[in-house]
Amino acid sequence: MPGDLNQYGFLFGGRMLSWVDEACWIAASLDYPNSRFVTVGMDHVEFRHGVEEGVILEIDCNKMKQGHTSVSYKVEVSRGGNEEKSLIFSTCVSFVNVDQNGVKLAIS
Repeated sequence: MPGDLNQYGFLFGGRMLSWVDEACWIAASLDYPNSRFVTVGMDHVEFRHGVEEGVILEIDCNKMKQGHTSVSYKVEVSRGGNEEKSLIFSTCVSFVNVDQNGVKLAIS
């Protein structure tokens, strides 16, 4: 959408990072509905291709690893829709489960 684009007509990288974070949080919340996750990191941020207005993006989140209080998801963002899929961005997003005071808590 136009509001998501920079002055050159390409998607703001920060906007994509926000969508990736939200998509992974949704995946983690569905996998662990009794947990309260906060993002602790993304392992690597590198955009392989620019994204112009009107491009449909597909965000795939797959659980990679679970620890005692944390879980990590591999994320791949590619062109979706009828276009040939091409990888635009990938990273690993890590979350930690916390209580209402922000103290780490075992995943249930």
